[in-house]
Amino acid sequence: MNIHEYQAKELFRSYGVPVPEGHLASTAQQGREAAQEFGGTVVVKAQIHAGGRGKAGGVKVAATADQAEELAAGMLGRALVTHQTGPEGRIVRKVLVEKAQRIAREIYVSITLDRAKGCPVIMASPDGGMDIEEVAAKTPERILRQSVDPLYGLADFEARRIAAFLGFSGKSMHACARLLKNLFQIYQDKDASLAEINPLVVTEDGTLLALDAKLNFEDNALYRHSDIMELEDPAEEDSLEKQAKEHGLNYIRLEGNIGVMVNGAGLAMATMDLIKQAGGDPANFLDVGGGAGAEKIAAGFRIILSDPHVKAILINIFGGILRCDLLAEGVVKAARDTGVGVPIIIRLQGTNAEEGRRILAESGLRFTVAEHLSDAARLVAEVSEQ
Repeated sequence: MNIHEYQAKELFRSYGVPVPEGHLASTAQQGREAAQEFGGTVVVKAQIHAGGRGKAGGVKVAATADQAEELAAGMLGRALVTHQTGPEGRIVRKVLVEKAQRIAREIYVSITLDRAKGCPVIMASPDGGMDIEEVAAKTPERILRQSVDPLYGLADFEARRIAAFLGFSGKSMHACARLLKNLFQIYQDKDASLAEINPLVVTEDGTLLALDAKLNFEDNALYRHSDIMELEDPAEEDSLEKQAKEHGLNYIRLEGNIGVMVNGAGLAMATMDLIKQAGGDPANFLDVGGGAGAEKIAAGFRIILSDPHVKAILINIFGGILRCDLLAEGVVKAARDTGVGVPIIIRLQGTNAEEGRRILAESGLRFTVAEHLSDAARLVAEVSEQ
């Protein structure tokens, strides 16, 4: 689950991570009033669940209240397209108006999970800002990775080591170390999957400020955090992903034209890899899970078909907990209900696979059944281009 920048900054503030003064505005007039209150140069920032806002024109500086109102009017109610939104962009419904800062330098700090090591990792670079991806690609030595023991948390000496790498010394080193420990506490307390500050700035008077704030949370831990669940913005959710969640399905929309249905996240990744290898492009990730019934399968099928970009569908099921005959019944029901008009390639293996193939063959509908996954990937890539 993602939240907006202004919400993340409220959490930062409550944990002692310093952030700039700012006010949320949902109208241009409110943007003007916020700028008047600060009485000087302000920054107007579009609030959407996507990165890359600065390069896309979603972060702009206003020297006067009139200009702040004009900038807010130009953002609100319009789609902002960044490299993370896709070509359709995201509608800006709120802007954050913040007091502008005199910046001496910009730093990058983030905390996420290192799945290979099984522990959180803090990544820090003295070269923060909009081009942090270039730093990672061209000068990786400028990024420090500090693993953290999840039982003991971030130790004082580890925090000071990171601060020293970032160029701090003396009192400023201790201030940076304290900020890092507070940020890690948020990450740990709230079951975050990502806590990122880019940039963390040092102002001309030596003050540390989180100029931006990004927090993502582990969906499977949200039942422990009713306060975080209240921050969810339904308007930012993809409509199909929202439908999938209501049916207990794991669905993520992608940019290709081949619908993918599997039972198991690992199988989904392998299936999408083979589709790409065969020259195709997946339109989604859909994991129906191990215990799905015919109704759940049918719901997943309808969700895939709701994406107008889908030109073909590959269903890859390994029957274990989920029996292949139940999968076949769900697919047939959904195909009849929706009047499907795209080619469907199905690969079934495992429990009741033969019975599943029989149900498909006797349905009177046009399915192509493949025995091997490589054949299924090749066939769906071919028909999606036709």
